[in-house]
Amino acid sequence: MPSRSPARTRSQQRRRQLRFPITRRGLLYSLVLAVAIMSLGGLSFWAVEPRVHSFWDGLWLAFTTAATVGYGDMVPTTSLSKGVAVLVVLLGLAVLSLVTASVAATFVEVEERQIERDLLREIRELRNEIRVLRSEVQALHPEAAQEPPA
Repeated sequence: MPSRSPARTRSQQRRRQLRFPITRRGLLYSLVLAVAIMSLGGLSFWAVEPRVHSFWDGLWLAFTTAATVGYGDMVPTTSLSKGVAVLVVLLGLAVLSLVTASVAATFVEVEERQIERDLLREIRELRNEIRVLRSEVQALHPEAAQEPPA
């Protein structure tokens, strides 16, 4: 039975170790991007919308616009603030979708890793069973000791 090379096994282990932090990092990056876009949108609304009296009101308007909730307590009234609203909706939907996808990927990753561990355990058990069966066949029929061609 061919043995695995130690370098290949080590590289596979490194890949497995890196996979989960990359997903976490992706979630962190998308959250930072979402906060940055919402903050920029809030700042923009505060600058161009006369009914927005603070950065926090602008941030609220940016979030409700990006999430397409639109409570109606604040709405863009000028042409420029409506243009900002269009940009916030387009960018906000994209970024909030990234955050949602990153959270979902984190949950899928955990389940995927468990499935991979279970499959590898079963493969090890099957290999051991094949070794036992080969040795039993060899004990019963010494002429059948030849390895099957690869």
